[in-house]
Amino acid sequence: MQAKKKLNNNAVICTDSTGRELIAMGKGIGFGQLPRDIPLSEIERTFYNVNPQYHRVIPDLPQDVVDFSAKIIDIATNELSYELSPNATFTLADHIAFAIERAQKHVYIRMPLAYDIQQRCPDEYKIGKYVLTRIRKEFHIRLAPEEATGIAMNLMNSRITPENPVEQSDFGRDAKMLEEITEIIENEFRMILNRDSFNYSRYATHLQYLFQRIHKSETINSDNLQMYQSMRDEFPDMAVCVEKISTHIWEEWKCQLSEEEKLYLILHVNRICSKEGL
Repeated sequence: MQAKKKLNNNAVICTDSTGRELIAMGKGIGFGQLPRDIPLSEIERTFYNVNPQYHRVIPDLPQDVVDFSAKIIDIATNELSYELSPNATFTLADHIAFAIERAQKHVYIRMPLAYDIQQRCPDEYKIGKYVLTRIRKEFHIRLAPEEATGIAMNLMNSRITPENPVEQSDFGRDAKMLEEITEIIENEFRMILNRDSFNYSRYATHLQYLFQRIHKSETINSDNLQMYQSMRDEFPDMAVCVEKISTHIWEEWKCQLSEEEKLYLILHVNRICSKEGL
């Protein structure tokens, strides 16, 4: 296996004996001068057909979370009746890393779709609950039970061919709103978001969760006022931007976002802007 490019100390882009490109992972295989041949005995995992946009995010993902997520995807592959995307390990690792980060900061987001996901997607929800148990044992972090819903939705979004594709009219409506919100952010911060980047894909996925809650009239509404006020004080520019987004959603969809939904948006607007270099 020839290593061509280092992603981090434990991950490299390689070509195999047939010339196919892949990501190889193993302890310390990123050290040393490249290109060079790596013995198969040093490689612990390989990932084929990963979208190149994920190459840029892998260095930012904690290696222990990536290893954990790879094991979960192995289990999910055996438990689920459909095929998962080659990117699934990295999208799940990013989701879990962010959930752990929120928990460490004592930021908790309720998932009002939990009952719906539990009833409609019992296999994915079961895996989500299992993941929370494993995270508590391996990372000594106790995530809120509702996080099982987010993990279930992450798995569903990694499905290669969805069983129930979104109707074109719904897709067009949400895509239009996503672009309009993105333009609000770009205008507010005088920047251009890279719509082909992994960071944008992650941001768009979380906005889709928000759109689903809005369409089901299940927007988040809890007693987290103190956290919302704290985030407004810490990120005043983001809060102003989110108020403009909230106004736009009201004008287009006649949905008044709760303060917890605005907190959720502040987190994700701040994240996409910081990752894109604001």
